[in-house]
Amino acid sequence: MERLNKFLARAGLGSRRQVEELIRQGRVTVDGAAITELAVRVDPLRADIRCDGERIRPQRTVYYLLNKPPGVVCTCAEDHKRPRAIDLAPAKGVRLYTVGRLDADSRGLIVLTNDGELTERLTHPRHELPKVYRVWVRGAMDGEAISRARRGVFLSEGKMAIRSLRVRRRRRNSTELEIRLHGGANRQIRRVLAKVGHPVTDLRRVAIGPLRDPALPEGACRRLTPAEVALLRQAVGLDSSRSKPR
Repeated sequence: MERLNKFLARAGLGSRRQVEELIRQGRVTVDGAAITELAVRVDPLRADIRCDGERIRPQRTVYYLLNKPPGVVCTCAEDHKRPRAIDLAPAKGVRLYTVGRLDADSRGLIVLTNDGELTERLTHPRHELPKVYRVWVRGAMDGEAISRARRGVFLSEGKMAIRSLRVRRRRRNSTELEIRLHGGANRQIRRVLAKVGHPVTDLRRVAIGPLRDPALPEGACRRLTPAEVALLRQAVGLDSSRSKPR
């Protein structure tokens, strides 16, 4: 027996909050009866569980690591005209979510999974894992520009900063940086660096919490190992023994 909302999230209907809203709206039935209480427990192997009339069956969780190329978008919208990150995974007939979004111009590591509970934890501000980026900017970035980025600049949402920033390589016309962020606003790195006079020419995410894979080719996608899944779950306070990737 498990809570209905947890089962629906695990079955890929959305995050815990999203499936709770489905239950509140009366769109979920168990053995023909509409359910609106969040605390209901069910046996997914025996109960007839439906959402909007469609049978929801237990689904094994899958976890992938994608090295996203530029031009690929992190969206689940089916009518999107550009290629989607979730379409690069080998899973068929499984509703996947991107964990750790990257804008279309950026490249690097993305986690794809149908584990709604893990997705919600990894994207919640309280649990978001640190992410590491290699960033190339235009111009030789001097100490004053680095200090400004660390102190913060004012953007439309308010003051934003990149506090963990170090120079890896400086040339006359370009600078390579390593940046470490917890969370982050939309295109925060690009916008802050442009504001201090050094527009980004290339941005690549190289780590998500404990996950790294410098050998994974751009555009390639592989399954996470059980050990990697356990590390992710432990990092956000989940029981690592509850999910077994196939």
